This record gives sequence, C-alpha cells and structure tokens, in this order.
Amino acid sequence: MAYSISDHYDGTHFFNPEPAVRASPTGKRRSTLSFFLSRLRGNPADWTKWPKHVENAFYPPPGGEVEAGSADVSFIGHSCFLVRLPGLTLLTDPVFSSRCSPVSFAGPKRVRDPGIALADLPKIDLVLLSHNHYDHMDLASLRKLRRRFPGMRIVTSLGNANYLAGKGLPGAVELDWWETHGLGETRVTATPARHFAARSLWDRNETLWAGFMLEHRGIKIFFAGDTGYTRFFAEIGERLGGPDIGLLPIGAYEPRWFMQAVHMNPADAVQAFLDLGGAQAIGMHMQTFQLTGEGIDQPEIDLAAAREAAGVADEAFITLDVGETRRFAQRAQNSGAGSGNRTRASSLGS
Repeated sequence: MAYSISDHYDGTHFFNPEPAVRASPTGKRRSTLSFFLSRLRGNPADWTKWPKHVENAFYPPPGGEVEAGSADVSFIGHSCFLVRLPGLTLLTDPVFSSRCSPVSFAGPKRVRDPGIALADLPKIDLVLLSHNHYDHMDLASLRKLRRRFPGMRIVTSLGNANYLAGKGLPGAVELDWWETHGLGETRVTATPARHFAARSLWDRNETLWAGFMLEHRGIKIFFAGDTGYTRFFAEIGERLGGPDIGLLPIGAYEPRWFMQAVHMNPADAVQAFLDLGGAQAIGMHMQTFQLTGEGIDQPEIDLAAAREAAGVADEAFITLDVGETRRFAQRAQNSGAGSGNRTRASSLGS
C-alpha cells in the first residue's frame, strides 16, 4: 500500500528524520555483524549474561472500580502494561509468549513470566501496538486476546493493519505520526519515534513505528513504544501537552555504539521525560527478554544515577516490579494540546 511522501516516508520505505552513523568509542565505524559476533562469542566486556529464570513476587491482581481522575497501571513485562482507566481498559504491545521470535524453538526467551497471565486479564477494550518487531507484535498473543475479547480494538502504525488482517486479525486502525483516532470518549494520537521495523530480512522499514498519546476523560497516557532519544519528545509535549503518565523505555541499550540510534538508555529516558513536560514516568522495555548486553538490573541502577544527575525526584520516574500495580492520580493542571495534530473523521465507536 502506498502512503503520502513525507519527512519519514520516501514512497516505498519509512525512515528516521534523524539519521545516525554507528561508531565504536574509538570513533571507528562498526557493522551490525560485529555486534552479533560479539554476542555469539559471549564477550563479557560486551555481554552480561542474565539468569535463565527469575521468579516473580506475588502481587494481588488489579480489580475494583477505578475512580475518576485516576489510572491503575500494572507491569506485565517488557513493554506490556495493563492500564485501567474509568470506562476503559487497555494493553500496550502485549507479548505473553515464551519467546519473541519468528519461531517457537529459538530466539530470546522470557526470563520472567508475565506479571498477569493472559487468562487472568480483565476485559480489554483497546490494544496500542507500536510497531512490528517480535518483542512488540506477538501474533499468538494478539489472536488469543481477540478470541477472548472479540470487541477489542487495535490501534497501530502505518502498514500494520493489512499485515494483521492477513494473519487473522482484521479491523486494526493504522495511524501516521500526528494523526488522531477516536474511540468513544478516547482519543489516540500516533507520535514520532526513532526506530525501525522488520519481520524478516526482506521487509525492513516497509511499515512505520510510533508512540501514542492517549487522552481519556481528561487523563493523558503517553506510551513511547520502542525508540531512541529524539528531538520529537519536546515537540510531542508542545503539541499534545505533557502526559499525566509517560511509559518510557529504559532497557536494551548496550553497547551504545550499536543501540543509541534506536534504543534509549536511562539518561536518555530521563531527558525525554523532561522534554515531554509530564508529571510521572514509568520505565519499561526491561527485565523480560535479554536483547542486548547490559545486565538484568542495570537499567534500574542507571536510572537512579540519571535521576540524580538531572535533579529529578525518585518518585517522579519509577519502575514497577513485574506484576505490580499502582494507582496514579491525574495531576491538578495539565497543559492543553495544540492544534497541530491531524484528526481522522472516522471513529472506532464506543
């Protein structure tokens, strides 16, 4: 399917408006192959091995009514959160499978079980699906969710609706950056991210990647998806207003020469939080699948250092344990959204 040529689409492929060159700390350009060779060799200087399994602590399952002006946020694992709002329950990038891989017998395997089993989820109204990588778009999980919740809606980025329909998941709404779609009282706006897309060796960047700003009954939730640090964070805050809660990736960032262009480290995430002008941030993209070289606990250690360096209060940018739920209140004053986003006329309905 063809889309309008833009600052991130050339007529055949999507691209990042902020190009980057990968170089080692010595300044020498490095290839993708060198990263994977280092991983295969298990070089301890580049790759801290995670434990095979970490047992989850017990947390009571989320339940009961969510009062007006509040949001219950549960960390299921990696980039998957269950978010319960008054009159709306949603998931972000749901992955419940044991591996994030095109095959079931190989590829990155879960170190921690989902914090809430798929069978124990409350009724899901909406899924926000940021892009097509296997650790974010898990077809097996999406199919199980659709069978359990036939009315569940999926909002995703350009190019993914046709792909999902071909895999037995019709009806997804796809958005370009800055486009908005309505779901009853809810507005979802796709936001720029700095990443890439691929499901195979032959389809790189044929679909788009994005974050999402969700507004529901006055509460704003920002889900960054998968992204490197980008100048667009400041523009998102200016155009759409600072979020009450920002879900920001802080993991899968080492080695920096390889990952910096597409994955934030905790220092980048703290800067993104400041750029957005939000009230509360929660870290994600960690402690589930080992995709890169940092240790399983390193993102939280580095986040603490980044908060201190930036003068950000500990409680303003936190992490949740896998399976943990916390209630967050809407901040007293939330800056209004600008008029720069484009709104599609169609609606998902209520």
